[in-house]
Amino acid sequence: MRIRRRSFGDFVKAFLAFVALAVLLVGVPGALATQIGWPLPNGVPSFDWLQQEITVHTFLNILTVIVWLAWAQFTACVLVEMKAALSGVGVPGRVPGAGPSQLLARQLVAALLLVGATAASLTPGLSQLGHSYDGNQKPTVAAAQATPGLFAQQQDQAAGAASALAEQASHAAAHADAGGSTAQQGDTKYYRIQPPEGRHHDSLWEIAQRHLGDGRRYKEIFQLNKDRVQPDGSKLSEASLIRPGWIMEMPGDARGGELVEMPDEAPNVSPDVQQQISDYAQTGDHAQGAGGSGAQGGGHEHAGGGATQVSVPERQRPAHDTGHQQATSVGAESDSSFGLPEALLTAPLLAAGLLGALGRRRRQALWQSAFGAVGGRRGMEPPTPSGDAQDVQDALLVGADPEGVRLLDLSLRGLAASLAEESRALPVVYAAWLSNGDLHLQLAQPAGTPPAPWQQGQDQTFWMLSRTDAERYEDVDTAAPYPGLVSLGTMDDSRLLLNLEAVPGIVSLSGREADRAAVFASVAAELATNGWSDRMTITLVGFGEDLTPLAPNRIRHLEDVEALVETMEAETRQRRGALGAAGHDSVLTGRTGPAQHTRWAPHLVLLAAQPSADDAVKLAELAADASRLGIGYLVGTETGDLPGAAWEMEITGQGKLLAPLLGLELDAQLLPVAQQRAVVELFVEADPERDTDRPANTPPFLVDISEQGRPAVYARLVGPYEIIGLDNPDGERSALLHEALALLLLHREGVHPRVLSSALWPRGVTDDVRGALLDRLREWLGTDPDGTPRLATDGSGRLTLAKTVVSDLDVLRSLYHEATQGKGVDSRAVRGRLLTDALVLVRGPLLADRPEGRYRWLTHEIVDAQLPLLVADTGLALCAFHMEKNRAEKAIEALNAALRTAPADERLWHELLRATHAGGDTDRLTALATDLIGRSGARGLPPRTEALLDELLPTWRDAIAAVG
Repeated sequence: MRIRRRSFGDFVKAFLAFVALAVLLVGVPGALATQIGWPLPNGVPSFDWLQQEITVHTFLNILTVIVWLAWAQFTACVLVEMKAALSGVGVPGRVPGAGPSQLLARQLVAALLLVGATAASLTPGLSQLGHSYDGNQKPTVAAAQATPGLFAQQQDQAAGAASALAEQASHAAAHADAGGSTAQQGDTKYYRIQPPEGRHHDSLWEIAQRHLGDGRRYKEIFQLNKDRVQPDGSKLSEASLIRPGWIMEMPGDARGGELVEMPDEAPNVSPDVQQQISDYAQTGDHAQGAGGSGAQGGGHEHAGGGATQVSVPERQRPAHDTGHQQATSVGAESDSSFGLPEALLTAPLLAAGLLGALGRRRRQALWQSAFGAVGGRRGMEPPTPSGDAQDVQDALLVGADPEGVRLLDLSLRGLAASLAEESRALPVVYAAWLSNGDLHLQLAQPAGTPPAPWQQGQDQTFWMLSRTDAERYEDVDTAAPYPGLVSLGTMDDSRLLLNLEAVPGIVSLSGREADRAAVFASVAAELATNGWSDRMTITLVGFGEDLTPLAPNRIRHLEDVEALVETMEAETRQRRGALGAAGHDSVLTGRTGPAQHTRWAPHLVLLAAQPSADDAVKLAELAADASRLGIGYLVGTETGDLPGAAWEMEITGQGKLLAPLLGLELDAQLLPVAQQRAVVELFVEADPERDTDRPANTPPFLVDISEQGRPAVYARLVGPYEIIGLDNPDGERSALLHEALALLLLHREGVHPRVLSSALWPRGVTDDVRGALLDRLREWLGTDPDGTPRLATDGSGRLTLAKTVVSDLDVLRSLYHEATQGKGVDSRAVRGRLLTDALVLVRGPLLADRPEGRYRWLTHEIVDAQLPLLVADTGLALCAFHMEKNRAEKAIEALNAALRTAPADERLWHELLRATHAGGDTDRLTALATDLIGRSGARGLPPRTEALLDELLPTWRDAIAAVG
């Protein structure tokens, strides 16, 4: 870690700042008092005073009053900034109307205190992030932000961090020299976990704090005692769970009186406890002669020894006896991923964002195709992905947690709305932790009592909301308060989201180029598609040009750092000016209450390549005030040495994201290049502007609609769900079997077993339960007369249905296809019969009577948009068929049948108006126009509908006014 020493320039700046403050605070009032005197009248002025001539002396007095007021305001700014600096408050309070005056005061005070230890508090950092204030616990030793470069005022804290790291390094070296134990067996000491008598439960962190002088050394205690049998027969397998009565072997330098006992010299405990300690001493690596193992001291232990630790909230640490349902499901299915990319299976928020954005893109292409916004029609069937793209799509379906995204969004917006009602500002949030559905916000500094139903967390810098309380939230019309949150990875089954726009400086990422690229791609993809932000700008430099299709309105790509610096200098000036003009301290105050402006959306810069020394300095200068402006910087570096880096992280080849000074060692969230390309391929294929002149896609499954093609099993999905040809299964499994069959019928190309299980059990299921369901499903569907099973597995391991299992949606698609592209093209009679038969199949919306709480996987599908368009196209085609022979009543009948399933399709209403007009009944046409106006509500009629009515019934406005 680089430590910036005080330079001669620092002392010069401090001296000049002192002189400037002396002149402004003392010199100005002294000069006014001695040279001009008291500017106000000595008595109460009369009305005659208003009629007196305005002289130069009057002007001088007015100017003097203005100068006195400006001096008083600047003095108040200096006092506010000094108080904040000396008391450790990260962001000082705002003096009303100060603006540039307070900024000048802040700079002068910072320069003056630059050579003092208290200057560290001038820049909001992580000093509050890593502390756990639990009753009798003191703040963590050497809690520091350790920000190099422009944040040199924090050098004293950084020096403390360096000494703490050096001390831990010496302990680690001694541990390695001892062959896995921190001391020789004869010097080994032990500690017995105390019961919670009159205080909170003991923890390894507190034990390390009391007896080793540094809570971050808890990992040493954990490694010494991991998986060793305790007196009660259980074992320590998680650092977060210890029990009273357990015995902990301690490093040799442990201190602490009677609580640290030698095996044979424990006079202050009972003989039974002495025997327990003696028995425990016979276990462990040193007792077995193993000489230490890699598990004892290897790996990345230095990640836990940083000067500042981002605390994992207490309630997020999973307990062994309660279990963790999501972790169980992931673990149960991890061995049967069938080649699906684990990077997306283990990234639920990223997968949900990508899946939602992909669905929106496909719907947009579908609607543009149907309504003629794109040149040539592509049809209603999006291309079926294959290869890596198909695997990635399946991984998105399995890994996505849309409910988690929804609750996160509701929770954050609900918090913002509650604070706005109380006229309170949003607190600065550095990070969020998600585990078991509970949300913990880690604040930059204490912000008082959180609004209900939020609760205080483990200390004053944590606000916590349980999943149960989050589910009670309803949609609120407020801006997204923390759109810069992005997932970095998991630790102890807790997922960390870092708020990039709140970082007081640059976040640097070191490591191999390929590993860094996987992190950058994951961050960019989640920011571009997440569901807890409204608007943002994501600038990618040095990578990610092909990521633009994920969100063309959010992502922009710049070629080099020079263009970035030029862009961000202008952006920074604009935001500073906008904040000053609006009277806000930061973008957070502009996101609550009546001042919800779109200009407060974050701008996040992702620079993958290491900048040059000069460019790095320029970026550091821009980032110094970025957190206040809603701008965040994530910059890649090969060496880990970057000026202005507030938080330094490293990605390893093993997929670990390390931040030693933050106390983090995460299983990183990654998007490797192969999955990145496959994701982009899915979005490019769904682009409504791509290949508009290519022919329409053929449905993936066409049914033999002749008499010889009668199916063995027929399912009616368009309307109430019915199955013909199978016995209704008994018991509680009937609903699951019906739902599984519906999913398979809607995906004739095949369904991955994990996609099927995640659709039926969104919270996860074990392999044996899934296997049992598939066995029952095969048994229920049975076999064809030739012995072929109706549920088979293809070469890729996906589940497919036999052609003898058919749904009415398959028949509907086949009839429309034959009428418009097959036999009906050359035969009018065949076309009319096929279209009529197709429209008869429509009995309502898809799966109209599905039970509440089931079939949630339909939210990921576009069939709910495909079906109304297919029905509308069928109705329009049949209408055209009848109008060729001037059969207006038949055309109206066909259109009304289609409108029952697609009531919002404007094309149907237009053709209904034309068909009604062709019948020559003006009253009927007026009644139809009245009905349309009633349906349109406050929005009014669409412009094209109004234009059509003006053409068909010029007097429609007067006629409707007379009627209504």
